[in-house]
Amino acid sequence: MNSDFHYYAAYCAAILAGYTHAEALDISYSNCFTDVCSKTLLSKIKAPLSAATTQLNLELMDARTDVLGLQDITRIWASFHFLPKDLNAEPKRRCSKKYKNKYRLICGTNGELLVSTVELAKGRGVQAAGIAMHVLCDTWAHSYFAGTPSLVINNPYNRFYEILPDGSERKMTFRHSASQPDDLDRSVYTSSLSSSAENSIMNLGHGRAGHLPDYSFIKYRYLPAWGGYEEIVKDNQSDFFHAFCQMIYALKYLRGEYDRFETDRFDFDAVADIGDDIRAVLSKRQLDASADWKALGERLSGTTIEDFDAEKYQEEYLSAGKDEKDDTFLGRFIIASLAQKSMVTNRIYNSGNKLAGYSVDYGKRGFRGIRDFKKLVKELRP
Repeated sequence: MNSDFHYYAAYCAAILAGYTHAEALDISYSNCFTDVCSKTLLSKIKAPLSAATTQLNLELMDARTDVLGLQDITRIWASFHFLPKDLNAEPKRRCSKKYKNKYRLICGTNGELLVSTVELAKGRGVQAAGIAMHVLCDTWAHSYFAGTPSLVINNPYNRFYEILPDGSERKMTFRHSASQPDDLDRSVYTSSLSSSAENSIMNLGHGRAGHLPDYSFIKYRYLPAWGGYEEIVKDNQSDFFHAFCQMIYALKYLRGEYDRFETDRFDFDAVADIGDDIRAVLSKRQLDASADWKALGERLSGTTIEDFDAEKYQEEYLSAGKDEKDDTFLGRFIIASLAQKSMVTNRIYNSGNKLAGYSVDYGKRGFRGIRDFKKLVKELRP
């Protein structure tokens, strides 16, 4: 998903879930900040690099693709953007263990790790809530792709067809031209370069499908490399609407309105009066829906929504003393991101899959390994 949904739509969901304007703004900020908190940014503010929740294109171009480099990439993308649906999934055909491990990292909705992600954010503040909502929403947008470089998983065949509102279809064309916007009128989209190397970063996530998974208006069918020649129809309008309503339910759980967070639950009642307005935004054929989501959010809260500014809290973190940094806005975001990354990595590792590297349970066994994660020991102690 793009910043229009992660920031403005998340704000709308938080308001509908009962949060104040200030709380909703902080939740949506943390949600959107998950897409910009790179090692480059963390280095700039002298923060722990292990807290990175994304990687810039330039960082990925320089990223190592040996075992350790691939593990670092997978820890970030599987934890925050391509949450695996089923770490014990069985491919439909006989395959090697190496293939099976990659197959089991395919992102999907309503998995056990989603429950753990939302539960982990309970009682940890608006930063953790925002991160959890980012992960939740991306399970809908990024379904069927994996957060690890893999040709055999993430490379779709050249069979993309857009299903238009009248039911007709139009073949999509892909190009590699980062300087040109996607051409919606002709169904021409930008994707990553084709690479036959299994572990090329060009085969990370949905790079080969361009921004298609991130546009709310689009419906299309395609043939994934892992699908056994079975096509997938992806209806983003429906998926994004479900993501929005599940986000409201999850945020109500985090506020304490529900005792448990359960999968396949959506708060459709909360949008009963504005469902048509939401669907109108989702179905509008545009590259960026920020203005429409912002207008809806301001109508819901009666308050002006400030635009996202990645630098908003950086000076507070930089000027804070060594013992005060963890209590700043970004300090709390960093702790929440480390907790999420640690949890997901640990679950992947305990499933017998080492694609995200080795891990220990910081809550039970104390500190081991990466120095940055010492923060979690303090956080998890009663």
